[in-house]
Amino acid sequence: MTEWWRDAVIYQIYPRSFQDSDGDGIGDLQGITGRLDHVAGLGADAIWLSPIFTSPMKDMGYDVSDYTGIDPLFGTLADFDAMVARAHQLGLKVIIDQVLSHTSDKHPWFQESRTSRTNPRADWYVWADPRPDGTPPSNWPSVFGGPAWEWEPRRRQYYLHNFLAEQPDLNFHHKPVQDALLDTMRFWLDRGVDGFRLDTVNYYFHDAALRDNPPNPDHDGPETYGFQRHVFSKNRPDNIAFLRRMRQLTDEYEARMMVGEVGDGGQAAIDIMAEYTAGNDRLHMCYSFEMLSPAFTAAHFRRAIEGVREGAPDGHSCWSFSNHDVIRHVSRWSDHALDPEALARQAAAMLLSFPGTICLYQGEELGQLETDLAYEELTDPPALRFWPEVRGRDGCRTPMAWDASEPNAGFSAARPWLPMKPPQAERAVAGQMARNDSVLAAYRATIALRKATPALRWGKAAFLDLPEPILGLCRSHEGQSVTCLFNLSKDPAILTVSGKTALTGPAHATLAKGRLSLPPNGFAWLEGSPKLTVA
Repeated sequence: MTEWWRDAVIYQIYPRSFQDSDGDGIGDLQGITGRLDHVAGLGADAIWLSPIFTSPMKDMGYDVSDYTGIDPLFGTLADFDAMVARAHQLGLKVIIDQVLSHTSDKHPWFQESRTSRTNPRADWYVWADPRPDGTPPSNWPSVFGGPAWEWEPRRRQYYLHNFLAEQPDLNFHHKPVQDALLDTMRFWLDRGVDGFRLDTVNYYFHDAALRDNPPNPDHDGPETYGFQRHVFSKNRPDNIAFLRRMRQLTDEYEARMMVGEVGDGGQAAIDIMAEYTAGNDRLHMCYSFEMLSPAFTAAHFRRAIEGVREGAPDGHSCWSFSNHDVIRHVSRWSDHALDPEALARQAAAMLLSFPGTICLYQGEELGQLETDLAYEELTDPPALRFWPEVRGRDGCRTPMAWDASEPNAGFSAARPWLPMKPPQAERAVAGQMARNDSVLAAYRATIALRKATPALRWGKAAFLDLPEPILGLCRSHEGQSVTCLFNLSKDPAILTVSGKTALTGPAHATLAKGRLSLPPNGFAWLEGSPKLTVA
């Protein structure tokens, strides 16, 4: 099937934290290769690697200084090729991050561009003169705090950086930049990668006139970035033509895929996803942060899925509950559960019942919690700048726990770059493999159920009109229907079931005499589409 990604389960690996093979406390490619059996045994179809390119690591690899080189922390190109070969041998596709909107300030392109206004790469980045009073050319802020403009005395101009000052934005209005980036993508396609995850895909283009962003009257968060509506610093219509060029490139290769990260939320994200996936000449799919939020209600999950289906009818949905940028979902939703393991099992059942492509984040299959870190243990730039109001992303990036070995649960013999703490070590893979009732066992069983059930893989989703806190949806495909039910609360719930049905899959519920009993964070799959009412 050339469109393998349409029902795929993609396992995200954060390379720094997956497995250290050389004893430096940092995960690497050889470590990943040695642990791919775990991913294949889970039942995943693909791995997605966060950046492994050469980088000064100011933003943990999202500041690239060589798009076709492997950072020595992670190994070599030969290690990468060996990892791809082993993944393919196990039946796993390989997706890699592409951070195209910006580079590191150590990239040779920027090192040349910043020297003068007349050098061959003078126009490769976004440069602008100051306003008459010397202030930046627009009011655009950086995601990581402060203005999105940094002064360069050699050119006597500002350059744009939507993130760190060490991450200057490329000028996509300049066609040689587009050509160079497409060449780097071709390099990895020729090495056998099966797809790209496109970081900050809606940041590629800026308003060439550098108009000020208007205020956002709805902002009430702790960070400053949300004070504006970013209609000129990103989300520009110019992006579509470049997405078409990217699609033309990937279409030269068999069964390749691109998924774009849209960091916006709400209707804005749906509108962008609709635009970026319309037809068959742009991205294959996009994902937003809608399910990476603290919201945990039936209405929220229904609104997210129906919103994409109705607002982006040509698009293909991609859902995840956790990733390397947000608090792990078992901790994020802890107020809605009595037992974190029950919540973790329910999350697996719910996510893998949703239509579209599914992304899992390493450690999620263990029910891992957010790691509690002290300030002196942090590495993440936003947390270091805005602590304690902003806790940062380090808590979800701590090392993978593999076994009971000391001191770092099988991740490394050396002190790891982020600490391995007891609550994480207690949830190690080896201990859970020995238990049929573990979170890991639940993930393996639920992925197996999804793969064995065409309705869960490809079926249309129709939501049931049930009151909070019950989420219900019916998945149907070619005469097969499965009704998926989830009790999103700490209290038990009972549903009356009319019609012939039976439990299917590893349900956390009981069905007897027409009454379905859902314990706290309970869930069930029922055969067919019976009529349901709250008892």
